[in-house]
Amino acid sequence: MEKYVIKGGNPLVGEVEIGGAKNAALAILAAATMTDETVYIDNMPDASDTNAMLQAIESIGAFVERTGRHSVKINASQIKNHTIENDYIKKIRAGYYLLGALLGKYKDAGVALPGGCHIGLRPIDQHIKGFTALGAKVNIQNIIYAKADKLVGSHIYLDVVSVGATINIMMAAVMAEGKTIIENAAKEPHVVDIANFLNSMGANIKGAGTDVIRIKGVEKLHGTEYTIIPDQIEAGTFMMAAAATMGDVTVKNVIPKHLESISAKLVEMGCQIHESDDEVRVVAAKRLKNTHVKTLPYPGYPTDMQPQITVALGLASGISIVTESIFESRFKYVDELTRMGASIKVEGSTAIIEGVERYTGATVSAPDLRAGAALVIAALTAEGYSTIEDIKYIERGYEDFEVKLRGLGAQIEKVDDDRDIQKFKLKNA
Repeated sequence: MEKYVIKGGNPLVGEVEIGGAKNAALAILAAATMTDETVYIDNMPDASDTNAMLQAIESIGAFVERTGRHSVKINASQIKNHTIENDYIKKIRAGYYLLGALLGKYKDAGVALPGGCHIGLRPIDQHIKGFTALGAKVNIQNIIYAKADKLVGSHIYLDVVSVGATINIMMAAVMAEGKTIIENAAKEPHVVDIANFLNSMGANIKGAGTDVIRIKGVEKLHGTEYTIIPDQIEAGTFMMAAAATMGDVTVKNVIPKHLESISAKLVEMGCQIHESDDEVRVVAAKRLKNTHVKTLPYPGYPTDMQPQITVALGLASGISIVTESIFESRFKYVDELTRMGASIKVEGSTAIIEGVERYTGATVSAPDLRAGAALVIAALTAEGYSTIEDIKYIERGYEDFEVKLRGLGAQIEKVDDDRDIQKFKLKNA
């Protein structure tokens, strides 16, 4: 099993390029199956989740050609099988996007129950509510089946703000008869990106990015060329790494507006933020200050950035409070962080953090994607050497993570075994 070995203590300094948004890419790849014409997608991250999605759609008969590391050509005219239950789809949570895509196109879909990170219950009741409102019958065994004689537009109010349900219902509705209105819709940047992608294929979607999305059904979709937006969470992770290590990092190829909630917290913590058209520079010249954070749907502070800010606040002066309002099991990494010297007490959905002067190197295990990235940040600040195990979780959403960190001056390597760890320690002694 591959691991990261890290020698901490270096501030991160320099520039880093951010890749395409993983969360947008997964839904866009699913939506690419909704036309029989060829679709070209650019700025696709080369992460294990996106690769699993490509393998899944290829397994049901779609033609998939990687035209470059970050670009792909897809033609779904030869799809024969509308049920996906292979190992590829079981690895990723976002496999359920193929339900909305295939139901929308073929009125018939089956997808294995979703996998992904174990950060708490992520029920699909709102997805089912939307499909049912459009006229589908949904049956759940080990596989979720959705089938309809025809789909008819409907007025759907989501009981909770759900990114996945918003995207899935949007895909199912674009070729339904008549009009669909989704109220209390998610407003995340990747919801807007998927709507823009579908519109570029001939869909008629208005209001994405607000809490009311209006869809007028069309008969069919056509081919397109599309570039995925930059990854808000990858950008935020490097911004938080700059703050925690007391560095100076310019995060390039981003949309600063998508990062406003993260930038605002960093300013509260005493960082300097400099924005331009497509980059954000984070400068942390002195010890961070304490603050309070509550995760909320966009444009609030993202749940996917909660572990990273907790790590940074663990080094801040004073007492900070982090409240998680999206996923109930998102604090599982705190035990690992405590082994590195953090002083954090978790009570239900709240973490009370008493800042310490420094972390100490340790061997820790990544429990999920974002927590894994956060533990890497902790190790970069720590005294001595750290080993991060189970990095397969981190590689689900970060491309070349250790390479990009090395470009900023971090001492980090991906290794296979203990001998490689010893070589790293000798080299960096």
